[in-house]
Amino acid sequence: MGTRRDFIKKTAMGSTGLSLGTMVFPTMGNANILGANEQINCAVIGVRSRAKAHILAINAHPNAKISYNCDVDDLIIEANNIWCQKNIGYVPKVVKDFRKILEDKDVDAVFIATPEHWHAPMAIMALQAGKHVYVEKPCSHNPYENDLLVAAQKKYNKKVQMGNQQRSAQTSKLAVKEIREGIIGDVYKGEAYYSNNRQSIGRGKKVDVPKTLDWDLWQGPAPKEDYRDNIHPYNWHWFRNWGTGEVHNNGTHEIDICRWALGVDLPKTVTSFGGKYTYDDDWEFVDNQQLTFTFDDNKFITWSGHSRGIMKPERPGRGVTIYGSKGAIELSRNFYKLYDLQGNPIKFEFEKSLSATLDTQGMGNLDVSHVANFFDAIRMDTEMNSPIADASISTMLCHLGNMAQDAGETIEIDVKTGKVLNNDTVMATWKRDYEKGWEPKL
Repeated sequence: MGTRRDFIKKTAMGSTGLSLGTMVFPTMGNANILGANEQINCAVIGVRSRAKAHILAINAHPNAKISYNCDVDDLIIEANNIWCQKNIGYVPKVVKDFRKILEDKDVDAVFIATPEHWHAPMAIMALQAGKHVYVEKPCSHNPYENDLLVAAQKKYNKKVQMGNQQRSAQTSKLAVKEIREGIIGDVYKGEAYYSNNRQSIGRGKKVDVPKTLDWDLWQGPAPKEDYRDNIHPYNWHWFRNWGTGEVHNNGTHEIDICRWALGVDLPKTVTSFGGKYTYDDDWEFVDNQQLTFTFDDNKFITWSGHSRGIMKPERPGRGVTIYGSKGAIELSRNFYKLYDLQGNPIKFEFEKSLSATLDTQGMGNLDVSHVANFFDAIRMDTEMNSPIADASISTMLCHLGNMAQDAGETIEIDVKTGKVLNNDTVMATWKRDYEKGWEPKL
C-alpha cells in the first residue's frame, strides 16, 4: 500500500481545500482563443477504459499535450500512470478532483470519459470555466440535461463535440454524401443493431468503500447510495442512478448514423418492445430491446439491442443498414458496402485502418480523426463533425427510447422540442433528482 501511495504522490497534485458542493466559475470569455500553431493543453477525466482512446488520439496530434489525468480511484490512476508511460512516453499531472483542473487557466480542453451521470454536469462546469469540451456519448443522463448542455454551449460559446466517432469515418462520410446524391434512390429506413453476451452482474452486497476510492465524488450529482460490490468500475451502466442502459451505451452510435444518413432529426413517435430476459440480477434496464422511431416523409429507424444473447443468424456484432428505393448500404466504423435491390454487391469501401467495435475501449483511427477535427475547430474555427447541438438529438432519441419502454406504449413527440405529448406520466421522468448542491445550472 505504501508503494502505491508513493507512486501516486510522485505524479499527483493535491486536491485539499475543495468542498464537495458546486463551485461557480467565472466565464472566461475569449481568454483561451488559440492560434493555428499553438499547443492545446488537455485534461482527461475518468481514465480507466474509454479514456485510453482519448489519450492516444490527443497524443497523435502535433499541437496537443495532456496536462492532467483525473480519476477518483487511486488504483485506476496507478494503472493509467503506468500505461501512459509505456504508450505516450510521459505521465501527465494527476488530480482526483476534477474541479482543480477547471481552476487552471492554462487548460484549454477537457475530455470527459466518466460514468454517464457526470457527463452533462461536468461538461457544463467546464464550459463555465472557459474550457472546450469533448464529451463521451451519451452527452446527458436525462433529457433535461440534454437541453441544458446545448444551452450552455451557446451561452459560453466554446466548442463541444460528442464522442460518436463514426461521424469522422471517411467511408461513412462518403456514403452519406452519395445517399444525398441519390445513389440508392429515396431512403426510407435505417436499421441499427448491437449484439453482445454480457454476463450476470449478480446481487450486490453492501461493503465498505475501498480506501482508494472517493465514493462521494464518484456519485457527485446522483443521489447518494451505499457502496455495493457490483457497481464500480463498470456495471454502473445498468443502474438507473448512474447509467442509461444499452441503448445509450452502444445504441447511440448506430442510431446516430441512421439519423445522419436519413437526414432526420427528432421523431414523431417512438415505440419500444423488450424486457429483461436472461438473468435474475441487479440489472435495472431491459437487456433485449426493439425500438422504432418514425419521422416525417414516411421515414423510420429501428434499433435491435441484444445485450445478453448474441443475435442469430450470424452477423457482425454491430452495424447499420440504410434502405432506399434503388438499393441498400451497409455501414460500420470500418466500411461502406453498396448493394442493389437484389442484394448484389456493387462496391465496397474500407477505412485505411481498423477501429475496435465491441470492446470497452473502442480504440482506432476514428478517434484520432474525431479528436483532430475537434482540435481544428478550436484552433481554426472549422466545422465539427459532431457539434453538441446535433449530437444531442441522437442522445435524445435514446432517452425517448427508454421512456417509451418504461411507458409500455407508443409515445408521441413534439418534433421541435423532443418533449412527449399528451402524457404527463412520461414527462415526469424528463428530469432526474440531484444530490443537494450538485444540480447543473447555467
